[in-house]
Amino acid sequence: MRQFLRDNGLSVTLFLLFLISLIGQAVVGWRANVEELRLHDLPEIGFLAYLTTGHFISAVFENWESEFLQMAAYVVLTIFLFQKGSSESKKPDEDNPEEEAPEKHRHDPDAPWPVHRGGLVLKLYSHSLSIALVALFLLSFWLHLAGSTRRANEEALQHQQPTQTMVKMLGDPEFWYESFQNWQSEFLSIGVLLVLGIYLRERGSPESKPVAAPHATTGH
Repeated sequence: MRQFLRDNGLSVTLFLLFLISLIGQAVVGWRANVEELRLHDLPEIGFLAYLTTGHFISAVFENWESEFLQMAAYVVLTIFLFQKGSSESKKPDEDNPEEEAPEKHRHDPDAPWPVHRGGLVLKLYSHSLSIALVALFLLSFWLHLAGSTRRANEEALQHQQPTQTMVKMLGDPEFWYESFQNWQSEFLSIGVLLVLGIYLRERGSPESKPVAAPHATTGH
């Protein structure tokens, strides 16, 4: 167990922080929702029931959507675009190991099995990271849309107004306001990190260049 935690400490810690944050969001979201229902003289709902409401589902996947969009866009954009001085960028004037043909390692016993298989399997595997991130973004976007539709319909029923469909929700400015307010912050944060990493350092972090590296040094 000690060896496992040492080798996987970063992912274990991040997923633990995610779980704590998600539980915290659920608890305080439930209390906020109970207060909102009380103000409208409506009956309270239990915690487990709250987890199926549009209020919770929409809020959760609204954020997941923007995170996966940010990561997918960053992975794809770094294939074609460069940022001189960034440790996150490929070197613009040199060959980069990321571009090496995987077929050269077909007989390497330590290579992943798609490399040994070749063909369409290898072609898909060569882009599997971006495919997975785009798929997670689309799934989160759909769940955000479904949650927002459920939330709008829950509020409509409370006020005895007509409900709406997911298709109609796609034309709702509030839905796109929620999306864009998260998207812009995600692109800003990754852009700021990219530029700050040219000039600033964090000793010991692989996300930073070595402290003594010149500002113009690009790549790892």
